[in-house]
Amino acid sequence: MSASDKSIHRMKELAETLCAASKAYYAEDREIMSNREYDALYDELEALERETGMVLAGSPTASVGYEAVEELPKEAHAAPMLSLGKTKEREELRSWLDGKDGILSWKLDGLTVVLTYRDGALLKAVTRGNGEIGEVVTNNAKVFRNIPLHIPYQGELVVRGEAVITYRDFEEINSRIEDVEARYKNPRNLCSGSVRQLNNRITAERNVRFFAYALVQAQDADFQNSRENQFIFLKEQGFEVVDYTRVTADTVVEAVGDYEKRIASNEVPSDGLVLIYDDIEYGRSLGRTAKFPRDSIAFKWADEMMETILTEIEWSPSRTGLINPVAVFEPVELEGTTVSRASVHNISILRGLKLGIGDRITVYKANMIIPQIAENLTQSDNVEIPAHCPVCGGDTQTRAVNGAESLYCTNPQCEAKKIKAFTLFVSRDALNIDGLSEATLEKFIARGFIHEYRDIFRLERYRDEIIGMEGFGEKSYQNLMDSIDAARSVSLPKLIYSLGIANIGLANAKLICRYYRYDLEAMRRATAQELSEIDGIGGVIGAAFEAFFAGEENNLRLDRLLQELRLEQEEADDGAQEQPLAGMAFVVTGSLAHFAGRDELKALIEKKGGKVTGSVTSKTVCLINNDNASGSAKNKKAKELGIPIMTEEAFMEEYLERG
Repeated sequence: MSASDKSIHRMKELAETLCAASKAYYAEDREIMSNREYDALYDELEALERETGMVLAGSPTASVGYEAVEELPKEAHAAPMLSLGKTKEREELRSWLDGKDGILSWKLDGLTVVLTYRDGALLKAVTRGNGEIGEVVTNNAKVFRNIPLHIPYQGELVVRGEAVITYRDFEEINSRIEDVEARYKNPRNLCSGSVRQLNNRITAERNVRFFAYALVQAQDADFQNSRENQFIFLKEQGFEVVDYTRVTADTVVEAVGDYEKRIASNEVPSDGLVLIYDDIEYGRSLGRTAKFPRDSIAFKWADEMMETILTEIEWSPSRTGLINPVAVFEPVELEGTTVSRASVHNISILRGLKLGIGDRITVYKANMIIPQIAENLTQSDNVEIPAHCPVCGGDTQTRAVNGAESLYCTNPQCEAKKIKAFTLFVSRDALNIDGLSEATLEKFIARGFIHEYRDIFRLERYRDEIIGMEGFGEKSYQNLMDSIDAARSVSLPKLIYSLGIANIGLANAKLICRYYRYDLEAMRRATAQELSEIDGIGGVIGAAFEAFFAGEENNLRLDRLLQELRLEQEEADDGAQEQPLAGMAFVVTGSLAHFAGRDELKALIEKKGGKVTGSVTSKTVCLINNDNASGSAKNKKAKELGIPIMTEEAFMEEYLERG
């Protein structure tokens, strides 16, 4: 094969690989390679195209973005939305300005959306799509957290910006997804899927935000030829604009350094910076290339690389049985912090890197945040895949999932698979232990610190190991111990709820405790028949309760747990006068004026024998809502069923004064 043929063959390989990665990233909201890998392959393809003078059909260097999916309406953009040229050299930004003033801002990592306003109202919203045709997402844009639906400006206005989800919202949304493998990989993927939903209710639940970064059109408005004035104008219309700084050739390098210092604390995901000329007409006069505008340039952070020694591969099991390999290496300083661990993700990546204990590896922080292995310099490839789970000792199995090999524990009783149960146990309505997030529980279980509930109260045995863990220290360890000690005193209903018995919520636990006069031993002997006679319990819940306490291991674990706890004394309810709301179901919605929150009112209703449900049914006694005229779904349902809608005052007068 000639050199030319080899080049063309390699270009075809690169184009196929990059297009597959782009499709996965932009159209399917999944990631099959890191940004670093993509950039390296892209640069290689560009170099080959320059060398050969040839650009093949379908090359990612000649196309932009993803193809619009079929489910949403499509619309062509008035002008193509181009990508930006990029550099990793700070000094290049200085020379690029060439004596002109510029605007430096974050390059946000989300989904580009174009908003059009007419007569002061939002007319439409269209995604970037493939740069020429986007998807119409107007209904979804209307539920973004921070865009104005009406603006003072009455002319036609077109503004580009980035729809994003903050790191905090991303972590909160992911925490609600039980299947670790089903969790979103990064905020960008989550945002893309959220903006392009068919049901904008889902979009609203995801807390999508919009940051304007370019004013495309504003009829008859005079910005005195200044991009900064456009930003000021957009702020005046109610938009949040991307954080920006006015710079010159003398100040741009220092400004880049200032942004760099803020990366770790920046809640909005970004993957670099954008520099654009403040002089609008000058920028326009420069025109564009086939792919890039010449009035702006992207700055991508040059990854800080450090060489270190791989000391261990730690195998970390999760609730799904997936066992993730984690590289542990000699600590190094990266981007201002000390790091000693990096996820390897799966066996395919582990084998691809040919990792071995003692290997010299280079590590970096992706987007200056997430530690990653860049390269294995020695490739001894001596890591053995464990045949047994490090938590339970059960057999492991390698499975191919989505084109990648991963390791799984096959034992259905593995403690690591019970993370959901432990998460409920420490939740606010149960033992209420601060500092034991789901992620922390997973780490403790993976290290063998926790096998059953009582072990949480014996974590002091692992004091030194916990303090040495990433994210912990003396103070956080002590805060955790204080929270655990506070949780030793617990009410019986909360204890019953914390055990995770099927279908037993806190309200049901309270009903059962009251019925058995807070006698735990009597509750252990309860039959499904007895329990079903309790109003609000029924046969299904009764059978689940009886089955739980019929299990010998469940009782043994509870006995061991009780040795660590102090049960708060409860007064048994006697007489009908103390249960005036027995058998009554209520629904509470809207804001309250006489109670600190819905939980306080709910507790009071339950104390008087009633129960609070989440939806209005024919069995609901009344809907408590201070806004009778509200068009909420609960109000509509109550009116359909003829259920009274009562204010707090009316409810208290009618029901709480009974008895």
